[in-house]
Amino acid sequence: MERLTQPEEEAMQVLWQLGGGFIKDVLEQLPEPKPPYTTLASTVKNLERKGFVLGEKLGNSYRYTPLVKAEEYRKEFMRSFVGSYFRNSYKEVVSFFAKEQQISAEELKEIIRMIEKGKED
Repeated sequence: MERLTQPEEEAMQVLWQLGGGFIKDVLEQLPEPKPPYTTLASTVKNLERKGFVLGEKLGNSYRYTPLVKAEEYRKEFMRSFVGSYFRNSYKEVVSFFAKEQQISAEELKEIIRMIEKGKED
């Protein structure tokens, strides 16, 4: 799966949240400063070319529907991120956040409980 640019990812986040929509719908949901309409339209066209959305012509406009699920993209993004920055080691990811004090001991204990519970299922 191809990695998205920041503007593409922002547009996809809105399309996932809305379950699809028109360019004007996406534009309304983006934070300030909003890109020009034509820039956003080009970004969404790129998403269509990459296979992330399907554009359906309705009148003079196109309605875009996500073809890739948010969870699917998130999993692929994380695999790539961990591979690129942490040598495919999730242990190194957790260690990094612990050293940077971005995760507490209580949160780590909760993660361990989640892992142990997952093993029981």
